[in-house]
Amino acid sequence: MAKFTRDEVIQVIEGGRKCAGADLRSIDLSGADLALAILSMANLQEANLYGANLSGADLYGADLTGADLSDADLSGADLREANLDRADLSGANLSAANLSWVDLTGANLFGAKLVRANLKGASLRMDGLSRADLQGTHLTNTDLQRARYSADTKWPEGFDPKAAGAWLVEDGDEPAAGTVEVRIG
Repeated sequence: MAKFTRDEVIQVIEGGRKCAGADLRSIDLSGADLALAILSMANLQEANLYGANLSGADLYGADLTGADLSDADLSGADLREANLDRADLSGANLSAANLSWVDLTGANLFGAKLVRANLKGASLRMDGLSRADLQGTHLTNTDLQRARYSADTKWPEGFDPKAAGAWLVEDGDEPAAGTVEVRIG
């Protein structure tokens, strides 16, 4: 499959065409305006999307394993069934995004804004949720086992993160993204 350059991808998206299923592994699209882009089923493993505008984008089933989405705007994006395993979403805006059945295992969501996002059935196992804003978020059947959160994390009204299996950590106790924490005893 052909590899695409940054300019080619932006030109295709600006022209209103789709990049569905495209192989965009390790591409640098940092800061790019990809609003309303159609990237469903695209391979974006290890892609650099730092600060990119992906608002309203169709990322259904996309593979974003290990991608850098820090400070990206993903508000209103469709990320259903996407793989965001070990992705860096720190400071990202995911307000009103559809993240149902998404794999976010080990992702970094430090300071992410997830207000009114749909996380139904998503896996947030071992995620860093310190200072994340999850107010009004749909968390039905969401796996929060060993997800780490701080006193500054904002949860939906009446939600008990400890009962859901999440761990309260002190600020500064967050392991670095991509590291594995082992607890003995």
